[in-house]
Amino acid sequence: MSAADLAAWRRRGRLVPATPLGHEAFVVDEGEPSASPDRTVVLLHGFPESSYSYSGAFELLEGSFDRIVSFDFIGFGFSAKPAEGFGYSLFEQADLALTLLRGAGITGCHFVAHDMGDSVMTELLARLNHDRPAWFEPGPLSVTFTNGSMVLGDAKLRVGQRALVSPLGRYLARITDSPTIFEKQVVSAHGNDRLTEGQILDMYSASTTGAPRGLAAELIGYLRERRRFERSRWLPAVSACQVPVHIAWGADDAVAPVAIAERLKSEVKPEADLTVTDGLGHFAQIQDPARWYGALAPFWERVRG
Repeated sequence: MSAADLAAWRRRGRLVPATPLGHEAFVVDEGEPSASPDRTVVLLHGFPESSYSYSGAFELLEGSFDRIVSFDFIGFGFSAKPAEGFGYSLFEQADLALTLLRGAGITGCHFVAHDMGDSVMTELLARLNHDRPAWFEPGPLSVTFTNGSMVLGDAKLRVGQRALVSPLGRYLARITDSPTIFEKQVVSAHGNDRLTEGQILDMYSASTTGAPRGLAAELIGYLRERRRFERSRWLPAVSACQVPVHIAWGADDAVAPVAIAERLKSEVKPEADLTVTDGLGHFAQIQDPARWYGALAPFWERVRG
């Protein structure tokens, strides 16, 4: 990856109004617009990433889907990064996801989520399991969760993450905003040395373009919400999900270790498929898109029979 690749990714998408205050979200929507729900996949990115994290997987996903959609949550990538008027709550990001799906005419799809996107997906399930809007029928057809701190008690938060969610988070975010510190945090979370410097710098560029200083402390506030609603709302929503669930994990992950995937399988959703891939870290879809896709594709084949 390179800065040129990031610029090319920007040209592949478009900005659309996405919040009540008119904040715009960046959306990449490729393939056949009239694809059936079963041939449509929606990809939810994590922190501190953007839809660009999936750029290397789009062509691979064409082997399983006719329409592939991803977007940048507000505060990330090429979407708006407002200093006010948006609280960066998981609930607001779930609102955003539904707004974009409806605007794109998507009535159902397979979901793939990663990191913070896992948490947004659990909020979507909390809403859609039993109270699905008429426009979103048949709704979710399957859900794939990939490396994320869905069971916060098993997560191994990095020093930088702990600092950002502390009372001094906003101040620390301002004074530690540099490519060097960002790279150290990403490498520490990833769990192996197989991300290139270029890949990490592209992540940094996407996360900081147009961002007010200190925004990272606002964005990572979702961990506080995770702590508050995980047991009462979000893990029960995964348990109650009536569509096939896949838990797909890179084994080297240092921040969201395999113990989280195993607990999700054993205690939350025993009927879920569990796939653990050796040699892949936290940002598996960036590190090796082919192996990441190879771990996910058999699940979709099985679901479709």
